[in-house]
Amino acid sequence: MKNFSAMARSALLLCALASASPALACGPDALGVARVLTLAAKPGEAPAVGLKSYPQTLDLKPREVVLTFDDGPLPGPTTRILDALDAQCVKATFFLIGRNAQANPRLARREAQAGHTIAHHSFSHRLMGRLAEAVAREDIDKGFRADDLAAFGTAGEQPRAPFFRYPGFVDSPQLNAWLASRGVIVFGADVWASDWEKMTPQEELDRTLARLEASNGGILLLHDIKAQTAAMVPELLVELKRRGFSIVHVKPRETPAPIPLRAAPPGWKSETAAILAGAAKKAVPDRPHSAQ
Repeated sequence: MKNFSAMARSALLLCALASASPALACGPDALGVARVLTLAAKPGEAPAVGLKSYPQTLDLKPREVVLTFDDGPLPGPTTRILDALDAQCVKATFFLIGRNAQANPRLARREAQAGHTIAHHSFSHRLMGRLAEAVAREDIDKGFRADDLAAFGTAGEQPRAPFFRYPGFVDSPQLNAWLASRGVIVFGADVWASDWEKMTPQEELDRTLARLEASNGGILLLHDIKAQTAAMVPELLVELKRRGFSIVHVKPRETPAPIPLRAAPPGWKSETAAILAGAAKKAVPDRPHSAQ
């Protein structure tokens, strides 16, 4: 791998060129999107996916990556990440916190207008599974409305993209059943960068790539409120292309259809359940952030 700082400078130049004329950056050397996977579930049949939490995930091909970002939008880090994605013609799924979308509607609109998927991460980022069920439902619904209003200017009874990720992955059977009854697909993750931990961009890059190599792809979780992640993403996209990974863009579809799922391997156990039970308290994923 080339020196990170040199590659980062090249990536920043690429971002600048893309801002001036996106066509300059979207030739054969760009990572791009290999395919689009459209998802919609019948009410009562919406699955929960992501092997870190659930015994099934999306049935991706080897070395396919679904790029997802949590907790934004936040001016600065989110802006730099969007620039990097534009430069490489990559589309991602952004799981917005409703109060952040409400505070930063220009960024939410930019994500939507660029063709990224606007998904949902509650309004307040409280741990939903530890709240009274009625309180959690209200917070989730408030997040749906705030995200869609910020990104699209209107909000209906159902979110435009029925995709939800629990803050901290703290779910409950009751909330999962309620979301499924509304056709809302719950996203966990197959791979996380652990960017809630403080590290350098190079350390985060090395860790993320090593985990993607070990898993052979999957649903990747990053946070677009993290400066270290914003600095790392341009080089991550370059390395994904170099190593033969490809991007799958997950989008909602208008009518329900069978969702391609792959079962967990034999002996699977929920890593997040173990963490949340206290087996590894220092590594609680996607914990509430003081910056929010």
